[in-house]
Amino acid sequence: MLKTYFGSCHCGDVTFAAEIDLAEGSGRCNCSICTKRRAWSVIVKPEDFRLLRGADKLSDYQFGTRSGHHRFCSRCGCAPFGDGHIEEIGGDYVSIAVACLDEVTPEELAAVPVRYSDGRNNAWWDEPREMAYL
Repeated sequence: MLKTYFGSCHCGDVTFAAEIDLAEGSGRCNCSICTKRRAWSVIVKPEDFRLLRGADKLSDYQFGTRSGHHRFCSRCGCAPFGDGHIEEIGGDYVSIAVACLDEVTPEELAAVPVRYSDGRNNAWWDEPREMAYL
């Protein structure tokens, strides 16, 4: 069910709202940045995302193909979302860190389906051989 979720970085300087259906699933990836960040995310279209506060506090990190902007709070370092354009996933997107959603119950989080992607080998459509560490 589509629901408005509110989220934030750790210090609260960056806040957002997004229309998300957690039952549609989430993702974990084994690429270098996702592994280091222990990233767990949901993807939404830009029109389903609203930055409420903190645009001036956001820093941006890009690497590789520069198709994604890895946004993080310049004060606390938390990475509540990223955005970019990847044709293979439908073009423009916002990737929201599930752990940065506020007021989500442990029961809701436990019910979120997770899909694993082999980003380390640029085979995003495949699951990696090892997933337990993700």
